[in-house]
Amino acid sequence: MTDSRQPGAGPRDSGPYVKSLRDIELPADISSAAPPGGTIGEMLDALAEELGGKAGMPARQEARDLIAAVLGQPKFWPSAHRDEPLAPATLVAISEASERLRRGMPFQYAVRRADFRTLTLYVDERVLIPRPETELLVDLVLAQTAGAGRIADVGTGSGAIALSLAAEGRYDRVIGTDISSDALTVARHNLRALAPERRALLDFRAGSWCAPLAGEALGALVANPPYIAPAEAYELPDLVRNWEPSFALFAERDGMAAIRAIVMGAVAVLAPHGLLALEVDARRANDAAALVEGSGAYEQVVIHRDLTGRERFVAARRKER
Repeated sequence: MTDSRQPGAGPRDSGPYVKSLRDIELPADISSAAPPGGTIGEMLDALAEELGGKAGMPARQEARDLIAAVLGQPKFWPSAHRDEPLAPATLVAISEASERLRRGMPFQYAVRRADFRTLTLYVDERVLIPRPETELLVDLVLAQTAGAGRIADVGTGSGAIALSLAAEGRYDRVIGTDISSDALTVARHNLRALAPERRALLDFRAGSWCAPLAGEALGALVANPPYIAPAEAYELPDLVRNWEPSFALFAERDGMAAIRAIVMGAVAVLAPHGLLALEVDARRANDAAALVEGSGAYEQVVIHRDLTGRERFVAARRKER
């Protein structure tokens, strides 16, 4: 869900993928200077005390979850493996994640990891944290394309949508676009979450919205664009408003500017009967659907609901040219 106005701002088992964080290289920001080694139990106790005291169960749970995330293990694994030694570099990674968490960062940014469908992705402040509801957008696209053809994810951000489509579908090519060079750096880093033969399906391109897709005849175009009006910023939780990139959250024209740009830009790059699939704010679903229908370029315009019953997705088919 990222694309900015300023460049550089900064089936579930149908295909092979790499789930474990141990299969993703640690990012380069982990220092080579490391403290002496220790055990998981010692780190768990020390971290729980730092985060709130030994008797504080929420702090202990947070410490356990942080260690598990950095190690790429289930949540309860650290508690069951207290005597296992930690490598010095891992101690550094845990300490740095703890410091980020104490500064108030969202948990996923602190541990530099976010789960999305079958994948575990690297995330930091350059991209939005992938949301569970966006997994439903991927479900919709897989179902309506039979997981085949040539497809694009516009405003790819961390690459969560594009990578999941490549991992779970049988697409000939998956293209991800973003105007943010920082976001594309993260997305390309996340290629490591896929098996090598799946990585070859991805093509990340720099540019605004549909511009990098010129000349394409896509079977589908999917996007989770910014859809919050700047005047609504006060409604967002502090963890979102203060940490996630504003260019990926907010859109002018009452939150509709990015949606409008994508709807109009997709007209030139979708093949006849090609799928347009958008995630939108529930307050703007009807406006987005009306925009799609009013363009005269689409048919079969449908609003889909999320698991809570909110209208969150708009799908349509490109008319014959």
